[in-house]
Amino acid sequence: QVQLVESGGGLVQAGGSLRLSCAASGSIFSINAMNWYRQVSGKRRDLVAAITSGGRTNYADSVKGRFTISRDNAKNTMYLQMNTLKPEDTAVYYCNARVVVTPTRYEYDYWGQGTQVTVSS
Repeated sequence: QVQLVESGGGLVQAGGSLRLSCAASGSIFSINAMNWYRQVSGKRRDLVAAITSGGRTNYADSVKGRFTISRDNAKNTMYLQMNTLKPEDTAVYYCNARVVVTPTRYEYDYWGQGTQVTVSS
């Protein structure tokens, strides 16, 4: 079994910064793509940023230039540095990872429990 645990959410004023972390643990052989999603209550869950195992990144247009996704493969941890936050960034942020597990070497999709980010105006 694999667990993803997010941390770093909270309340911040507009223009401020937060750094989210997502730590993976358990029966991990390797981790392929890792992603951050966010969801506002009653709306769909949207992709915010993605990073491959090799470090290639992709961002939603709404966060380009403000958010930076990164990962530490040795620690099985992913980060999201969020700068110049806006009230419209308020959401529950979820981490997602495609994990190759031991001993089967099968790949599965895992989700964290979510962390609330609230940006006040």
